[in-house]
Amino acid sequence: MPAARQWHDSTPSRDARNPYSWLQAVHWVADSRAYEPQRKHGPRFGATTVRIAQLLAELTPCRPGVDHLARSAGVSERTVQYHLEMLREVGLLAYLSKGTRLRGGIGRASEFVRTIPPAFDAALGVRTVGAGIGRRVVGVAGQGRGRLAALARKAARTRRGKAKRRRSTGRGCTPMGVTTSGSSAEVPIGVPSENELAGGASTPTSPTTGTNAAPQPRKPLNRVGRRYQLAAQVARQLPWLGRAAVPRIAWILRHVADAGFSCEEVLAVVGLEAPARHVRRPSGFLAHRLVGAHRLYDTAAKREALVSWWRDSRQAERDRHAAWEASWGIPADRAVADLVAGVRARLAVGGKAAADAQEIPAAEVEDLAAEEVAELRAAAWTEFLSGRTALVSGTVQGLGRAAAERVYGAELVARVTRFAALNRAREAVRP
Repeated sequence: MPAARQWHDSTPSRDARNPYSWLQAVHWVADSRAYEPQRKHGPRFGATTVRIAQLLAELTPCRPGVDHLARSAGVSERTVQYHLEMLREVGLLAYLSKGTRLRGGIGRASEFVRTIPPAFDAALGVRTVGAGIGRRVVGVAGQGRGRLAALARKAARTRRGKAKRRRSTGRGCTPMGVTTSGSSAEVPIGVPSENELAGGASTPTSPTTGTNAAPQPRKPLNRVGRRYQLAAQVARQLPWLGRAAVPRIAWILRHVADAGFSCEEVLAVVGLEAPARHVRRPSGFLAHRLVGAHRLYDTAAKREALVSWWRDSRQAERDRHAAWEASWGIPADRAVADLVAGVRARLAVGGKAAADAQEIPAAEVEDLAAEEVAELRAAAWTEFLSGRTALVSGTVQGLGRAAAERVYGAELVARVTRFAALNRAREAVRP
């Protein structure tokens, strides 16, 4: 059943009036083996699906949490998602509302309606009246009654839980060197006295604890663990990945993680292109930057050369930031320098009071020709987009922010100010 028909208002199935009838349909699908999942991997419809369906039959309303089903059935959350997908595809479940997953907030589970597919009615001769999901059963053909009775016996079976381990009623084993009748001269029992604690004497109360105990080796990470580890490291290094989910980042980094990339090598690949001004979809942006990276840099030597280039480019970036934050100088372009000199001469006519307050009356700025203002703004925008802010920064330092906004516009001046503040913050935290 396609995804568009897996909703309450579009499904061809009928509503199951009670969980008992619904479990009959679940057992029929499991016994008939007429359903094959659309995907080519993962589990198939079988005993685990029936066990999860029995858990769903106990819920009112049917709003299961994936983690709850995984704990109750003793399987992983991904396995539960596979079986819920199969129940929807076969027509046994339909969405009433789809859950949400917000990072940092409380997620809401999806709510389902238990339904019976039309194939079940056709195979067992169940007669219904009405239309849509609200169809009602009015009778059963003779050849289907025996099969319904057998399915009813299966649906009536109770789900067996895990057997609890019984504790032995006898006394436990006595540790070596310890007797049950009194204290031992070799191994003390109970808490040491205050005199021993004050004197610094300490004797282990258990023969298994001590400094000679060998430390347990840490279990090495498998492929999935390595992906999650790399995803967490990359998310800490890239600020624009702050709101992206770590499992999604791990899925994007699966190829480079399996190829043996380190966090620094991933950052070098991301830094091959110019940084984006706005990142609206961090995970999609990261996936675009890493397309084919595991095939292009398939050896350690290639990745080492890439990291060396990336470090050099970061050093060059620091040098450019230092040049941007330096005192303003005359533009190299002669035409732009003449325009700046003319603007400064006209704006300086306001008098000493206006110069001290760094406020230029609007009437004096209006004396500039429209062509000159347009040319100045175009030159300033071109300079800003190329990574240089000397023209706007010099005007702000020399004539004040108000005058710079009247000439270049408030938007450009605000961007230049934020850009300079960001560069100063980076230099402050850089070791």
